[in-house]
Amino acid sequence: MINRVIQQFGLHVRSINEVEDSYSSTVYKCHLINGQHVFLKIPYTKLKYKRELEAYEILKGHVAIPEMLDYWSGDEECTGAFLLSELKGEPLSSDASPSVAFQVGVLHASMHTIQPPVELALTGIQNEFQNWSNFIEKQFYSFAEDVRDVLDVQLYNQAIDKFEEMKRLLPHPDGPSFIHMDFRPANIIVDGNKVTGMIDFESVRFGSTEIDFTKLYRDFLRFDHTLFHAYQEGYNSIRSLIDLEVVLPFYRFTDSFNSIGWCKRRGIEKNAIFLEENLASLKNILV
Repeated sequence: MINRVIQQFGLHVRSINEVEDSYSSTVYKCHLINGQHVFLKIPYTKLKYKRELEAYEILKGHVAIPEMLDYWSGDEECTGAFLLSELKGEPLSSDASPSVAFQVGVLHASMHTIQPPVELALTGIQNEFQNWSNFIEKQFYSFAEDVRDVLDVQLYNQAIDKFEEMKRLLPHPDGPSFIHMDFRPANIIVDGNKVTGMIDFESVRFGSTEIDFTKLYRDFLRFDHTLFHAYQEGYNSIRSLIDLEVVLPFYRFTDSFNSIGWCKRRGIEKNAIFLEENLASLKNILV
């Protein structure tokens, strides 16, 4: 498949490496004969292809993202493909400076200021804001079908009861905003002391910002109060940050639960480490 995509874009490749931290789509980093580095992305589904394509159109000029150099709509065998420029740097790490955390907050808030475009008819990115509670519920119970096969009956029933109890306590949704849905360190690129941009828009929606802090908190913000404070300052410099203490417990819980279902769908053996992490997190919340 990758050779067909390379041919489609007319690339002269010196070397190619698959990007490991891509859990859904297939991503390759290509070193071209002319010395340039580019990325090839093959989305997991046609819907993810449509979302990513529309996201680049919506985000361009508003927040820092790679340049889309070319795209291919695919055929019966391929969902499609993107040819993307390289953002200079490496994924965000836990040893980042407060200055970087501040910039991450600015980047995140800048994305959240983007509202559904009136002039653009979207076929991939859904606007879930008006029915936000139903969206969260539908997503949870969809994964519940898979989680049922992984958890013992008592823990599963506990999780269902916990979801219904916590959902009733959620505040009014904050939006409608462009939400990334996978805003985590692997998708935030940093070069030295500068955030150069963000990547991966196959799961984006328009909806409530409250869901969009979960993975960043899980993988970055919770480990260092200084970084968390700097991030909040950066975010608040663009728009007011909601009260995360109110929403994070619910979304951390649903993130762990839904991630267990995701592992079941995509293969338990292949995703064994991620599964164990989320099982431990879920049990810690419920017990």
